[in-house]
This record gives sequence, C-alpha cells and structure tokens, in this order.
Amino acid sequence: MNDALHVLVVDDEALARARLCTLLGDCRTPAAVVVAQAASAIEAMALLQTHPVDLVLADIHMPGADGLALARTLRERKVPPALVFVTAHTEHAVDAFELEAVDYLSKPVRLERLQTALQKAQRSLQQRMDTDADDGQVLVIQERHKTHRVALRDVLYFKAELKYVTVRTAERSYIWDGSLSEVEARFPGLWMRVHRNAMVAMRAVYALEKQHDPQADGEGWQLRLRGVEETVAVSRRQLQAVKELLAQ
Repeated sequence: MNDALHVLVVDDEALARARLCTLLGDCRTPAAVVVAQAASAIEAMALLQTHPVDLVLADIHMPGADGLALARTLRERKVPPALVFVTAHTEHAVDAFELEAVDYLSKPVRLERLQTALQKAQRSLQQRMDTDADDGQVLVIQERHKTHRVALRDVLYFKAELKYVTVRTAERSYIWDGSLSEVEARFPGLWMRVHRNAMVAMRAVYALEKQHDPQADGEGWQLRLRGVEETVAVSRRQLQAVKELLAQ
C-alpha cells in the first residue's frame, strides 16, 4: 500500500481536530488525507456510511457515546478501518488494545509519534489485504531459518518423500515438515489424493498419460500439470476417480 491513507478525525474539541489535521498534512511515509471530521462518535458513525476511510483517529472522552463505543461499532463492520486512539487520558490503554486499536497516542501528539502510528495502521491494513487475498489459506513453511508464507492457490502438488513433504509451486519447491493427512484435514476439498504419497490441485491438471513403468508391471499413469515439467504418478487405486474428475 503506497497510496495516502484516507483518515476520519473524531474529537469533540475543534482545536484538537485542527491541530491533528495540520500534523497529518505534514506526514509523508505514509502520507495521510483527511476526508472528514466528526465532533462525536454518533457523527462519526453517520459519516462512515458515506465516507469510506482507511483509518479513524478518535478521542476517547467525548459527550454521549465515547471513543470506546465507536471502536465497538467499527468492529461490527464487515471491513472495518484501522483505529488509533488520540487522547489525554492514558488509563484506557488496555481497553483500547482489547478493541484492536493499532496504536494509542497521548495528547499533545508529536509529529514523529503520529507518523509511527500511521505506519502501524498501514501495516495492519496490508496484512488484512494479504489474508483476504489468500482467503486465510496459507501454508507457513520453516526452511533454513527462514519463514515462507505459501498461498495454497499457488501450490500445484504435494509429494511425501521420506520424513518430509515437497510443496511445489510454478516458481520453486519447498521442503515442509508436515504430512498429506494434515493438508487434507486443514483444507478439505482443495486437493485430490492421486497416490498414497501425492496430492494435486486438479485445476492445474491438463493431461493424464499412460507411460512405461517397470514398477507397475510395465505401464503406469502420470498426470501433467500446468506450470511444471515433472509429472505426478497416479496409483491404480485412484486411477478411476482421477478419470471421472477429468471427465467432468
């Protein structure tokens, strides 16, 4: 996310709103654009119906419904904006983070501290976008002291070999300390078992071929997948099911 954050400023004090808007105008990494201001939580809720924003900067102590009530309402939205509290009262910090605020700023706000809060909001929004893009279906693989997040939509096949599983995408292979049964349990219906040691993404299959195979009395069946040159063996037990699925 390289674009400026669209911000709603909520504070019952006009001078506080004006100062915060001025500071936001000085922020650069990321930049921020104030699209609306509200003097109360009720007004903020109404504005959010017509002003989509990335971030809400809200005071806590306000007449009527306070900032905490606003935060609870935001959590009920299907796609809530990020929330940062800006307040002179520090005793609500625990409540703020329980309501999933990404930061908690004390008045008077310093530019550097506000810039940090914007960066936290940007990271939070980006992480949410990544999760939504993956539908939450990501395999976390630890490999040589490095962590990889592999989206399942990119995986072409899993192949169990000795104590590990090869996870193959069009770009590369990963070695995963897991099992095929674990994949089937966590993500039912996404993969088809074509062999006792292999599962494939059927969306990637484009051919079923008979090939000479000394280990299968002279012939065997192999699947060809889009994006990779190697084939995946199909066992006799699974052959009919694979043919039926391909016929569909």
